[in-house]
Amino acid sequence: MDLWYTFIFTVFPYVCLTTFVVGHAYRYVTDRFGWNARSSEFLNKKGLWAGSVLFHVGIILTVFGHAGGLLIPQSVFDLFGIDAQGHMAIAYWSGLAVGVAAFAGVLLLGWRRLNQPRLKIVTTRNDAITLAGLVVVIGIGLFNVVFGHFNVLYSVAPWIRGIITFTPDATLMKAVPLGYQLHVIAAWALLAFSPFSRLVHIWSAPLFYFFRPPIVFRRRLRQF
Repeated sequence: MDLWYTFIFTVFPYVCLTTFVVGHAYRYVTDRFGWNARSSEFLNKKGLWAGSVLFHVGIILTVFGHAGGLLIPQSVFDLFGIDAQGHMAIAYWSGLAVGVAAFAGVLLLGWRRLNQPRLKIVTTRNDAITLAGLVVVIGIGLFNVVFGHFNVLYSVAPWIRGIITFTPDATLMKAVPLGYQLHVIAAWALLAFSPFSRLVHIWSAPLFYFFRPPIVFRRRLRQF
């Protein structure tokens, strides 16, 4: 059992992180012009807007929420007067809101692809695996929020920080319920798969748009 936990919660995360970094570098060098989301909007716009907005808003806020809630120690929250109970309450309600949005969004996008003939034809096996992976990761995470109610501040959170600081402690995950363990394992696996899927387009987000200089339009009068 100790060997199993060591592999799953120590070796496996680093294998996934290495695949994530090396895979993105390899994909960028060998498939630079395929570094996009391969949008299907030109084939069919029906149902895209709602699903896309819900999914992207939900998943982006989920990533930021996980980063803030798990990577920042509870001692930092204590400095701002937020105790562990308040921290968990914030995590629960915010996680519920963004989890429902992300899960509803990915289901709408999946349903759109399955029920639109033109989209179904162009949907590849890679697309299907990506959608299935997102459904599993988000679905298990939402299930844990609604039914889990497990305090991750002194188990999952320090374990994640240990992975980042190269001091992992797999024993911290022994007391974690199965649902949370499955969520973590599935998330690492999706992270490793992402360089080889359309998920790479997250690095092409046009963030520079918010910092670009304004465009000045000048009216040109015709000279007679």
